[in-house]
Amino acid sequence: MPELRFLPAAGKYLKKLKDKGLKEKFHEAIQTILENPFVGEAKKGDLEGIFCQDIFYNKTNYELAYAVYQEEAQIIIVIMAGTRENFYDSLKRYRK
Repeated sequence: MPELRFLPAAGKYLKKLKDKGLKEKFHEAIQTILENPFVGEAKKGDLEGIFCQDIFYNKTNYELAYAVYQEEAQIIIVIMAGTRENFYDSLKRYRK
């Protein structure tokens, strides 16, 4: 099973979630990513090398951005999580 790591932005967002249903949706998405790291949509251009998993909950779109590194063992790094509004702009700023 791949190793899972969280960058501070993602860890902080997921830790602050109070809605148990939403927290469960993120947990399910992370489990799906652990089973198949390439299940998310591969981004192009400025965000090349990043995958994003869509999460729909309570009529709101959320995103989970992660990267997969193939070393001796696979490492999945969750970069950022949040609502889709301005998500990609924030992700580009965070990546720099």
